[in-house]
Amino acid sequence: MKSYTIKSATLLICSIFILSFQSFGQITEKNYRVYSTKLGKEVTLNEIVEEMKNYDVLFYGEEHNDSVTHYLENKMFELLYAKYNSNIAVSMEMFDRDVQIVMNEYLSGSIREKNFNKDARIWSNYRDYKPMVEFAKKNKLDVICANAPSRYTNLSGRKGQKALMELSADAKKFFAPLPYDTATGKYYEKLMSLTKNDAATPVAFADTAKKAPAMPPMGMGGFNLVMGQSLWDATMAFSISEYLKKNAGKKVMQVNGRFHSDEGFAVVTQLKKYSPKKKSLIISTGSDDTFPNIDWSTHKQNGDYIIITDPSVPKTYKD
Repeated sequence: MKSYTIKSATLLICSIFILSFQSFGQITEKNYRVYSTKLGKEVTLNEIVEEMKNYDVLFYGEEHNDSVTHYLENKMFELLYAKYNSNIAVSMEMFDRDVQIVMNEYLSGSIREKNFNKDARIWSNYRDYKPMVEFAKKNKLDVICANAPSRYTNLSGRKGQKALMELSADAKKFFAPLPYDTATGKYYEKLMSLTKNDAATPVAFADTAKKAPAMPPMGMGGFNLVMGQSLWDATMAFSISEYLKKNAGKKVMQVNGRFHSDEGFAVVTQLKKYSPKKKSLIISTGSDDTFPNIDWSTHKQNGDYIIITDPSVPKTYKD
């Protein structure tokens, strides 16, 4: 029995190693294409980094299980650091505002990784984001825990902003100031399009599918998707704005699900309210079965730069 247990553990460790190797070790420039909508041609990652000299925030919109995307966002963070040194910080949807103290303690070396993993409520696919956190720790860079805790987005979706107003002053520190703006125009229509099939899990909620507790699918119990989603968006925008106001001259790379930044909607729009003078650059990433023969016209509305990834590269987890 003992030898079987050891053998099983060894196989498990090897499986994890193989997954990590497939996800990052074998990815090359052949597995992605970068397109500038402004220039109308394919470009390099370094050209994005160079253009960031004129911008304050780089939105990196991802698909959460895309191996190539995770490789690229880590690469982008490293390139930004090489260019802007300590004037770059990373902001992440994957961490909530109420665990910022935990993040800071880990980055400073005060607490152990196992305590960080538990108390920061890391996503189950945290291995995909760990390289960025560890790079920040090694190079003494800030990591902004940008999101609103799901207990509050859940509350806003069920009972509206009035219920949030009844919370304590301490609780209100962990989400955007009240009242927050809710989705309008084309973004509102985009959210409403998700309500047509209650049986399916909306794309918007896929962003927290790897986080517990997850919000309920739209359509169950009268949940107001627009109210809950808008609190996510507003809080991430407020977190970025708050950081920039306290750290003059710094730039922020914001990592979030692409739904939160595509087409300049959501967090990008909300940031204009909190910091109207700050300039944002948007990257939208995702795979396409036509790769590498991409019709860029079908994607160009999503951002300033479009990165299409190779769908043949294994995903880091299954939907």
